[in-house]
Amino acid sequence: MSFKTTAAPLALLAAVYGAPAFAQDPGPATSVDEIIVTGARNPEDPPVVAEARRRLSRTPGSVAVVSAESLEDRFAPNIADVLRDVPGVYAQKKWGGDVRIAIRGSGIGNANHLRGLFVSQDGIPFNEADGFGDVQMVDPLLARYTEVYKGGNALRFGGALLGGAINLVTPNGRTSGETASLRADIGSWQTARLHAEISGVSGDWDGFLGVTGATAEGWRQNSEGQQQYITANIGRSLGEDREVRLIVQGAYIHQDIPGSLTLTQALTDPETAAPANVANAYQRDYASVRTTVSTRWRLSPGLIFEGAVYGTWKDLHHPIFQVIDQQSRNYGAFGRFDWEGQLFGLRADAFGGVWYRAGDLDAQQFVNVAGSSGALRAKARQNAQALDVFAEGRLFVTDSVALVAGGAWGRAERDYQSFAVPGVATTFNLATGKDYDWFAPRLGILWEGPTGAQAYANVTRSIEPPNFSSLSPTIGGFAPIEAQEAWTWEAGVRGRNDRFTWDVAVYRAELDNELLNFIVNPALGIPAATFNAGPTVHQGIEAGLDWRFAQDFVGGNWRLRQTYTLSDFFFEGDPAYGDNDLPLVPPHLYRAELRYDHPGGWFIAPSVEWSISDAWVDYANTLKSPSYAVASLNLGWSVNDQVSLFADARNLFDERYISNFGAVTDARVASTAVFWPGEGRSVFVGLRLAY
Repeated sequence: MSFKTTAAPLALLAAVYGAPAFAQDPGPATSVDEIIVTGARNPEDPPVVAEARRRLSRTPGSVAVVSAESLEDRFAPNIADVLRDVPGVYAQKKWGGDVRIAIRGSGIGNANHLRGLFVSQDGIPFNEADGFGDVQMVDPLLARYTEVYKGGNALRFGGALLGGAINLVTPNGRTSGETASLRADIGSWQTARLHAEISGVSGDWDGFLGVTGATAEGWRQNSEGQQQYITANIGRSLGEDREVRLIVQGAYIHQDIPGSLTLTQALTDPETAAPANVANAYQRDYASVRTTVSTRWRLSPGLIFEGAVYGTWKDLHHPIFQVIDQQSRNYGAFGRFDWEGQLFGLRADAFGGVWYRAGDLDAQQFVNVAGSSGALRAKARQNAQALDVFAEGRLFVTDSVALVAGGAWGRAERDYQSFAVPGVATTFNLATGKDYDWFAPRLGILWEGPTGAQAYANVTRSIEPPNFSSLSPTIGGFAPIEAQEAWTWEAGVRGRNDRFTWDVAVYRAELDNELLNFIVNPALGIPAATFNAGPTVHQGIEAGLDWRFAQDFVGGNWRLRQTYTLSDFFFEGDPAYGDNDLPLVPPHLYRAELRYDHPGGWFIAPSVEWSISDAWVDYANTLKSPSYAVASLNLGWSVNDQVSLFADARNLFDERYISNFGAVTDARVASTAVFWPGEGRSVFVGLRLAY
């Protein structure tokens, strides 16, 4: 692999490759329940999380599990905080709960919202049926654990997206681990959050109820927000490993939008808001209800069926340049078989299933009258459907080597209808549609050592059909946008011993028709917001290392957690941009936390997030966003088994930096008010009571 940039933290990689020298005594070859890097503070994860890691370890590719235990002693209001210790995941907050997420460069062209990545809870997508989505609906406190499947490793969810999938799993009465708990967080910018949950088991029945309410004035002008979440999970056991479950979730989110700034404004006066955002009361209001009926049913000692039907409703009131008013309904069903046994006398396992998703969205746009709806300016309806048929299997040709093969056949349909609005010359009657079909194969090999360490390699094809935003419908129909395609090669190692937990992956994705976003400017030959780029390459390194050292030194235990991501993304002979680098994702991102745990129940954990080099802002490579390093401090005290306290101090030196920005074509001629300043110094404290 030829990289255009150089990996900086060589000490991290050297430590990883030196780790096997500390291997513990060999255990059974199939004992692989401790090999995936997790976000847990305590390496002794509860059984439900260990089982999830065991299941993910079947994957010949990069995956991770983040347990709820890792969030108990720190402030984690959004999904970026959940994913902070997962190498290869770029998740950075812009404002409120709006987070840019990219895995291996997925959706990097999008200035807003989610694309190229499947985000779900219990397999039920937060994305709309066309793939467009947001993550404000995610409450980290209402997830038992979070699974991360990078790239083609998300095949068990049916899709074939470049970024893969992130799936949060809801607690239930049997897995929550506590009968009742209450948590209160307060902190800077009048932040306050209260979370309560109760769970239990009665005979064959179990139940869980969790609620969260949060409010914050916000660091920047025009960034006030509030959120309320509720989740109810009721299950009925019908025998060993057989159950039926009903999950109902509701959420309401209000968030003012401060807007993006120029680079100079973001670094010199970061707390200010964009003037238009204040004058027109830019904001986003969501209300959502999600309902799922699912089952897990063991059909035989080696065969399990999992399936669900679901429906979601969402209402959006979104005053920006106009008031966007949308109501959407999404529904779907999936069924998946998991099998473990023998084939031709050899150990084997496999999964396969079908996934159907459909949705319709009614969209209207009104004149923005100080945040309220004025005259109607546009009206449209969007309908989307998707079907995936998928399977993957492993065959251990020796006791330690498995061959892996699989694939997904998919179909996506886009149907759009717009309506002329009397008196509005820019509106029109239009009915148009487009369909996409594909097959995405996958081949891999997995080696599993006697201590549970693994090495793997795979190649996967990915497909991303355009969403409605990318298709940019006009009176002439959809823009001539093709589906994004890629072949990704990946290899890696992972494992754990008494001192080290390591997870290192390298990958190279060669893309055709990458979906990139631009600012519309017909005078510059940019008639639509999305274009298919020429050949592009996304390649990188994803490395994580936990080092447990100096045990019992100064009466306690020490742990150094490090993650490093190299992102080398570039055009390859593009007619307009040659071999320029792609913008947005920092080339090098390093994070480290040193934690000391005292036997008296208290801990202290300083940390640093370091964007090591500047990141390009435009495709022409004329403007960069500066690098930064932000130091933070987390400390806490477990008073007893029921009561714990923590403090989370962030950006200790009040560093002014850019946490996020949008891409432009050429910064010499385009507007560069695309920068989101990182939050200033803040302190949050929390109290948790558990029974």
